[in-house]
Amino acid sequence: MAEPTERANTERADTRRRSSRISRASLSGDWSNLDEYGKLVKYLSTFKDANAGDEEPGEVVEKRMWYAPWKKRKVRVKKLEGQTGKYPDEWKITDIREGLSSEEIPLRRRRAGWNELTSEKENPIAKILSYFQGPILYVMELAVLLAGGLEDWVDFGVIIGILCLNAAVGWYQEKQAADVVASLKGDIALRAQVIRDSAQQECLARELVPGDVVIIGEGQVVPADCRVICDFKDSHGWEEFNQLEEQGMLGGGSDSDDDDPTKGEKENHGDGKAAEADGHDEDGEEKPAVQPRRRGYPILACDHSAITGESLAVDRYMGDMIFYTTGCKRGKAFAVVQTGAKTSFVGRTATMVQSAKGAGHFELVMDNIGTSLLVLVMAWILVAWIGGFFRHIPIASPRQQTLLHYTLSLLIVGVPVGLPVVTTTTMAVGAAYLAKKKAIVQKLTAIESLAGVDILCSDKTGTLTANKLSIRDPYVAEGVDVDWMFAVAALASSHNIESLDPIDKVTVLTLRQYPRAREIMRRGWKTEKFTPFDPVSKRIVTVATCDGIRYTCTKGAPKAVLQLTSCSQETADLYKAKAQEFAHRGFRSLGVAVQKEGEDWALLGMLPMFDPPREDTAQTISEAQNLGISVKMLTGDAIAIAKETCQMLALGTKVYNSDKLIHGGLSGAMASDLVEKADGFAEVFPEHKYQVVQMLQERGHLTAMTGDGVNDAPSLKKADCGIAVEGASEAAQSASDIVFLEPGLSTIIDSIKVARQIFHRMKAYIQYRIALCLHLEIYLVTSMLILNESIRVELIVFLALFADLATVAVAYDNASFELRPVEWQLPKIWFISSLLGVLLALGTWVVRGTMFLRSGGIIQNWGAIQEVLFLEVALTENWLIFVTRGADTWPSIHLVTAILGVDVLATIFCLFGWFSNENMKTKPADKFVETTNGWTDIVTVVRIWGYSLGVEIVIACVYFILNKIKWLDNLGRVQRDKGEIKMENFLAHLSRLTIEYEEHGEQKGRFCLAASKEEEEAE
Repeated sequence: MAEPTERANTERADTRRRSSRISRASLSGDWSNLDEYGKLVKYLSTFKDANAGDEEPGEVVEKRMWYAPWKKRKVRVKKLEGQTGKYPDEWKITDIREGLSSEEIPLRRRRAGWNELTSEKENPIAKILSYFQGPILYVMELAVLLAGGLEDWVDFGVIIGILCLNAAVGWYQEKQAADVVASLKGDIALRAQVIRDSAQQECLARELVPGDVVIIGEGQVVPADCRVICDFKDSHGWEEFNQLEEQGMLGGGSDSDDDDPTKGEKENHGDGKAAEADGHDEDGEEKPAVQPRRRGYPILACDHSAITGESLAVDRYMGDMIFYTTGCKRGKAFAVVQTGAKTSFVGRTATMVQSAKGAGHFELVMDNIGTSLLVLVMAWILVAWIGGFFRHIPIASPRQQTLLHYTLSLLIVGVPVGLPVVTTTTMAVGAAYLAKKKAIVQKLTAIESLAGVDILCSDKTGTLTANKLSIRDPYVAEGVDVDWMFAVAALASSHNIESLDPIDKVTVLTLRQYPRAREIMRRGWKTEKFTPFDPVSKRIVTVATCDGIRYTCTKGAPKAVLQLTSCSQETADLYKAKAQEFAHRGFRSLGVAVQKEGEDWALLGMLPMFDPPREDTAQTISEAQNLGISVKMLTGDAIAIAKETCQMLALGTKVYNSDKLIHGGLSGAMASDLVEKADGFAEVFPEHKYQVVQMLQERGHLTAMTGDGVNDAPSLKKADCGIAVEGASEAAQSASDIVFLEPGLSTIIDSIKVARQIFHRMKAYIQYRIALCLHLEIYLVTSMLILNESIRVELIVFLALFADLATVAVAYDNASFELRPVEWQLPKIWFISSLLGVLLALGTWVVRGTMFLRSGGIIQNWGAIQEVLFLEVALTENWLIFVTRGADTWPSIHLVTAILGVDVLATIFCLFGWFSNENMKTKPADKFVETTNGWTDIVTVVRIWGYSLGVEIVIACVYFILNKIKWLDNLGRVQRDKGEIKMENFLAHLSRLTIEYEEHGEQKGRFCLAASKEEEEAE
């Protein structure tokens, strides 16, 4: 009875504590003037505040108050179990012989969701509203309010129509492009082997639910955070697991400390000082010895390099966790899914990265341009208002031009409402085109990065070479049977036929040429242990028995195999010389050795393998160099092989060993210079690739990196444009920006050309749009200040509409590409666009100025001012896109049709005088023959077309000359400052001279310089 009494006492104490908080809070306010309902409301709110301390913890988020969106308040949101990854205990373990039933799958999926990492799902309504958000669009929405306030309902409706049209076009184009990319993404979706309804079957990894029994094998990607149950071949593994679980001898599980890949790294690679036999804690007190978990042999070895950056595989035992997107390097086992992708270790990290993600380079450029145009239009409005006050123009007055009308006109022409939509649409259409070329763009901004790439770091095997290995005449050690050597090499190969790598595959296939080796293989060999290729040891090891004798067979890098044996110096020298000979001939050498039980390692020989370059690789590299792209080869092969391959591909011979990077004694600018000037690096590990990318980025280069394995994931993520080549693992694909489904370097170079064409379209449109804004801003303000007149607001609205309609087809235009990496060069864009805008404004002023002549000048006065100016502005502005797009290619039929259609519509407006206000007075009325707006003679229309064409020809000549000026061509390009190199050298020198030591008896570190000049020189 003690427990119920204690519980009752605790509940009474909690009640008294809450009551005291309520009473204290109640006394803090004046209740005397409240009615009964008011007192009740205040009491309830006080009770909630007093009870807040007893609520279950949850995530504190800021939410906007519905009645005051500009205000935020912090609220505590309690996550659902499915959102936290916490599921019932019975979900975390399933009988591996039966698996889940088909009836359980929908129930668990309804709670846990799909097993996939997706960006935050956007509400469809929020997606549509996003097309009306942004600084430029806010100004147009302000123009809508201003038009409504002036009761200008025609402008009000047309501006809303422009906004809706831009949103509709943007939504449709993005959806169409996304559908094309999504259809191809289904081809590379991750799949998993699962046990369901007591049968093994295959399903998409996204269909997994917590509790699913999956089979993880060598070469596969872990489809979710799972717990290792037992070895696939262990018939009693399930019973053993249950027994150890009941005894509490297994760790792991989604709630344990093993839910951290870095812990496994420390267990595998650390020296274990924290749990050594010292038996004392930090205070020096004796502590109980840590009991190791007795879980038998390691079942799996997983590659955590994408998470931790470590090259060594991590052993996983019974009951351990294996993590989503990591690769299985060795073993095959049953595992049970513990949680979905979103709540996995990688998923939680991705969520944090997504929430902390800043604006990309493309977004920053667009914001820069949009903000500059907003500042510019506000400046012109300020000038107009100052001038209007001096000319005594009213702010608002019926039936005449006022300052508010001028402000509305400038707001409409000063902000390019179609800029965000057209640029995004251009990239989306480009992504769909690349998808048809078997290149899947993971994010649109990767197109901009790909267009600006100036250094491409490529792996050798499969990208530069055909990855079609063949074994040439082998080197056999003295006294060794060649058939025995090939049998040992075949034994030291993966037994998983589905995931044979090219080296194992060619080794097994070559047995066709050696019948006696096949006879040796038929003697009843039994494999006890297989260790796949390790990028650090650079060997494959198989332990097998035959006729009761155990043999340890290995093959791998010649140097690694030679270090195992204790052969004579003469044999070792001959072996090394043969390896060098093969390397100089471009062969990849594979050493073979065997250890019989109770004996030393015996060196058997060496297999020379030739991987021929692709037929188009040399031509592709030459083409890449002509495009201003430097190709650097990063390979794990020996340096002699790397140099020979570079010579065959005309890539250059500045190939260095990877030791030059980390342990080469170089620092500061010397190390960066080496990486910049090198043609390639040999014997590289994943950390070397990462370091190469990092050093090139620090020098201001936009770097692309190709990769296909799990080990390449860190460098792919680090690169400005990560490229997963054909056949890449799921981990490499998820870390990359672009996934290629076709092999070879040529597909990458072709995609770079397409990316530059897309960039050219965006750049041409931006130049065109800035020039249009400046054109009308200059003319409208100057005409207001000089003549106190303007083009009618209704016609200006239609000019803006026509400009957007005419250039929607820019995304489908034929485009050229630059022969060097592209950059935005905003100073150059602004300079050229401003000059084009001034020329357009001068052309419009010439038309308006000749109307003061008695003969009418160019137009000869056969028409009305409003229609004449409207048509001239519409024609010269629409045709400007033909100038900014360049003359290297003919415009597409889509662009020509769109612009001619808008020109015909503008001509009809001019002929019939729509929205020109026939009662509007014109100045000077006594000089102009036809002063009534509302019609224009056909002869005048023809003259306007001819005059506009002449203006465009002049502008085209100026544009051509501007692009030939060398200093202007380089204006805004990123150039490296020599001062940065000096700073690099200074910091490196200081780091080299500086040592850190701890004085005896003082727990404080101190820095000092090297003791002598000799030490400095030695460093």
